[in-house]
Amino acid sequence: MNHPLIQLLVRWAVLALGVTLATKLVPGITCEDTATLFFVVVLLSFLNAVLKPLLVLFTLPFIVFTMGLGIVLINAFLFLVVSRLVDGFHVASFGWALVGAIIVSVTNIVLSNFLRSSRPAPKRGGPGGGPKRGGNDVIDV
Repeated sequence: MNHPLIQLLVRWAVLALGVTLATKLVPGITCEDTATLFFVVVLLSFLNAVLKPLLVLFTLPFIVFTMGLGIVLINAFLFLVVSRLVDGFHVASFGWALVGAIIVSVTNIVLSNFLRSSRPAPKRGGPGGGPKRGGNDVIDV
């Protein structure tokens, strides 16, 4: 699963699951159909890649002051922006966007940790995990 395209598709699937859970659990968030969900996932991914780093940079003192809780507000803001840009995806208020962003974030954290732990660990060295003995020894600095 090291291919970048597969990693992107897995991230989109996890995000789609998070948005779907948010639409099912939060009464203020609705998504009309699967095509709308696809556009929401693509746009949310794009905004997270392009706009979120700029927002984090400009609000860094606030994020540090709130010990990272400002990131949740940025995620909710992006969630609300996507709802305004995509027809068929509706978020009633910033409060519902905040709850939806928390659900998407928790889903992302849980599934990312689950997928990361299900991959086999890379092999290191010889028996017992130590470095191999013999020729071709390299010192990594």
